[in-house]
Amino acid sequence: MDARDDQRTDHPGVIAPPPLIYGLPLIAGLAIDALGAGFDLGFPLWLRLAFGLPALVAGLTLIVLALLRFRRAGTNPEPWKPSTALVRDGVYRLTRNPMYLGMALVYAGIAVLFDSAVTLALLVPAVLAIHHGVILREEHYLSRTFGDDYRRFMRGSRRWL
Repeated sequence: MDARDDQRTDHPGVIAPPPLIYGLPLIAGLAIDALGAGFDLGFPLWLRLAFGLPALVAGLTLIVLALLRFRRAGTNPEPWKPSTALVRDGVYRLTRNPMYLGMALVYAGIAVLFDSAVTLALLVPAVLAIHHGVILREEHYLSRTFGDDYRRFMRGSRRWL
């Protein structure tokens, strides 16, 4: 087996890229609304702004902070590529999955800002797909790759919040 074979097999085997898992239902929900087949949350604009904008900003912040930690550690943030370092500091002390939590917050913020009940409802299957098709696979892979270091990290940091 050469280095290219290792790169093709040394990854968690996630079902799809996480931005795609969140992006497709987000676009589908907004499209359903645009076609007039959806329904509103019924929130006034001030309430949509009060909840949607902070969720959007918090989500983007989590994603950026997580990406910076990956860059600093010199490892791949993409879960379909090999992990070369275990990132445990910074935002990873609060949650083991700040990027996925951040994506969920961005999604929720957009759904609320657009007053889209259908889009918000589609967040549930997206989060379930992330949990079962990405996170659980990553946890198995990282346990195999980093052993006791990762298992200690799991005990000290929550999966979501």
